[in-house]
Amino acid sequence: MHLEILTPDKTVFSGRIKSVTVPGSKGPFTVLINHAPIISTLEAGEINLQTEKGDDIFFLINGGMIEVNNNKIMVLSEKVSIPEL
Repeated sequence: MHLEILTPDKTVFSGRIKSVTVPGSKGPFTVLINHAPIISTLEAGEINLQTEKGDDIFFLINGGMIEVNNNKIMVLSEKVSIPEL
């Protein structure tokens, strides 16, 4: 699958992934390969993605939208940041 995380200013992430978990407006949900097409709003919270190599990457968003179609995922948010450890 291919994921893009975008803000109005830039592309925050673009790459191949195994899975992504997002903060849906009705609760968190995970997108895996061959997920049914969906468009959904997102709440403020954490995005957790796993790359094809198995690395976990986390981002914080202030809400937004997700579109999933034909193993292509697009997350749109006004603000995306990397959580501090």
